[in-house]
Amino acid sequence: MALTSSFSSIHSLSLVKLNQHSTIRRPNALPMVTCNSLLEDSVLLQAAKHTVDSYVENGMVIGLGSGRASGLAIQYLGRQLRSGLIKDIVGIPTSVGSASEAAKVGIPLDQYGDSSKIDLAFNDADVIEEETLAAVIGRQTMQGGESLIQEKTVLKAAGKLVFIVTGKQYQGAVDGSIPVLIRSINWLETAEEIDDLFLGDAEVWRRPSVGYAGPLGGDFPLVTKEGHNVLDVIFTSPIISLAEVADSLDQVDGVVEHGVISRIPCTAVIATEDRLRIVDNTLKIDGSRV
Repeated sequence: MALTSSFSSIHSLSLVKLNQHSTIRRPNALPMVTCNSLLEDSVLLQAAKHTVDSYVENGMVIGLGSGRASGLAIQYLGRQLRSGLIKDIVGIPTSVGSASEAAKVGIPLDQYGDSSKIDLAFNDADVIEEETLAAVIGRQTMQGGESLIQEKTVLKAAGKLVFIVTGKQYQGAVDGSIPVLIRSINWLETAEEIDDLFLGDAEVWRRPSVGYAGPLGGDFPLVTKEGHNVLDVIFTSPIISLAEVADSLDQVDGVVEHGVISRIPCTAVIATEDRLRIVDNTLKIDGSRV
């Protein structure tokens, strides 16, 4: 099925917007904060602390991840550094956000280069596959100078990789979308090939930077700092194997990168309501592209 025909038959989603200065309040009530959100912050903080306490050692070069849990880990690492409990740390940020957070708490920073040696990296994952610990990153809208390429490069270069996730993100059969970076020139041909690749199992939409979402990316399609478009491959049924999806995407001409990280030995620190669960995968790197 060609995207050009399917695009014309699908209407853009309507987005309801509130003025950025307005809030909805009940009379004489505090702003609503859900118990689930507070609980999730609490368990993620414990997971972040565990990650720093268990895996960070003096003198390490650390890949500083992106996301909510990684931000908590960066803050805690900064406190440990200031107290002298951890010394001689250098951080390599995976994003503008993680660099900003690290600078605020006094973590010395360096940029990633081809000769960089990263001892440890930690990062959030949108979802993570049970057993294999294959993960999806990059579902959130990229802002400013954020780069999926930079984030994935730092994570793959680390001697040890740790994902910090909640229990609901640790899934037996992963669902949802996978972001795919593609060359902007002839992007529609690439999108149609991906659409044919997962025909019946996924929809392919170009991500907008602002405004309405739609198959074509709306009036303002997102362009990354490297000049690429972002496709969201939205699966309509559970994904049986993230590694196989990654292998298929790697073969498509025009695909620059995607949000799947697989076939890398790593650890997942999984925060649940009653405990932390630590899972290591046992997969060996087999030489295939990831």
